[in-house]
Amino acid sequence: MQKNIKLLQGNEACVEGALAAGVEFFAGYPITPSTEIAEILASRLPKVGGKFIQMEDEIAGMAATIGGSLAGKKSMTATSGPGFSLKQENFGFALMGEVPCVIVNVMRGGPSTGLPTATSQEDVMQARWGTHGDHAVIALVPYSVQDTYYTTIRAFNLAEKYSMPVLVLLDEVIGHMREKVEVPESVEGILPRKRPEVSPEEYLPYKADPTEAPILAPFGSGYRYHVTGLIHDFTGFPTTDSTKVKYLKDRLHDKVYANLDDIIEVDEIDTDDIDYLVVSYGSVSRSAASAVKEAREAGIKVGLLRLKTIWPFADKYIDKYADKVKAMIVPEQNQGQIVYEVQRAVNGKTKVFAENRYDGELITPKQILERIKEVHNNA
Repeated sequence: MQKNIKLLQGNEACVEGALAAGVEFFAGYPITPSTEIAEILASRLPKVGGKFIQMEDEIAGMAATIGGSLAGKKSMTATSGPGFSLKQENFGFALMGEVPCVIVNVMRGGPSTGLPTATSQEDVMQARWGTHGDHAVIALVPYSVQDTYYTTIRAFNLAEKYSMPVLVLLDEVIGHMREKVEVPESVEGILPRKRPEVSPEEYLPYKADPTEAPILAPFGSGYRYHVTGLIHDFTGFPTTDSTKVKYLKDRLHDKVYANLDDIIEVDEIDTDDIDYLVVSYGSVSRSAASAVKEAREAGIKVGLLRLKTIWPFADKYIDKYADKVKAMIVPEQNQGQIVYEVQRAVNGKTKVFAENRYDGELITPKQILERIKEVHNNA
């Protein structure tokens, strides 16, 4: 069979992945460098029976995305740094209300309006802690245009499976670079929206086992329930009963952290016999892969751990190598964020070195290679 090969931007591949996953509703506000996602979906969604709406700002865009999902439609929004900041309150509402949806953030330099057309990885901690209160988060980080296609599909599946908003963190380089992408005619394993298996009279929207997600009936389908940002009981109505408060807070945490093997995905590259490990993600992991290859050709035993799920953090994989290597090197397009998570997970078992760039230019293989050699020579 002839393959369906296309030359696509990362943002275009994100759209193709969303359509393959069954997206039916998009609400958002245009912002560089994510605007192509909205532009293309404005054209493509109506052709497959979906709906697109441009809201007055990013706050409303997130609110409408939640509404679309509660109406039973697979929903998504897309933004960049300043818009991601504006979405945080409603992101927290979606976490508390357990509303499945996908939020794409094509990262650019900040803070404030920062560097609209330049790349960065400055939003990874905001993805984890941008909204207030204790909460679990799922955030995926693609490293190529092809990977963006499949990562977007996976984001929708995880959103449906765990009934929560899922983040996709591209960076500007991935969003705007063009690569050959195979877009299959069909994709297996797409999860549909779950429906209640009990009558409306028996329905308790937020009743779920301690490590599982609830099943929310679409609004207008005959099932009545309440959605709130407040702590709530099985009916969805607010409660201050300490037992019910703790049960809900634990379940919101445990439905993610009891399923880490299903959620966390990494690539382990040249890690069989290593003295050093490079830990990276997104576009930086491409430069890191080239640097690791050159370092190995020079006789340095170094491998690459590419993080494809950045939240929850891949503690298990960091710990796996902590006793085996002399040092870990963490290159990032920021002043240092994930490096501190690596240090936490290593827990003093080995040395951890940062390598950063945050001037709007892509970190190069040469820069990472020089850091590998420096760490090796001083080991």
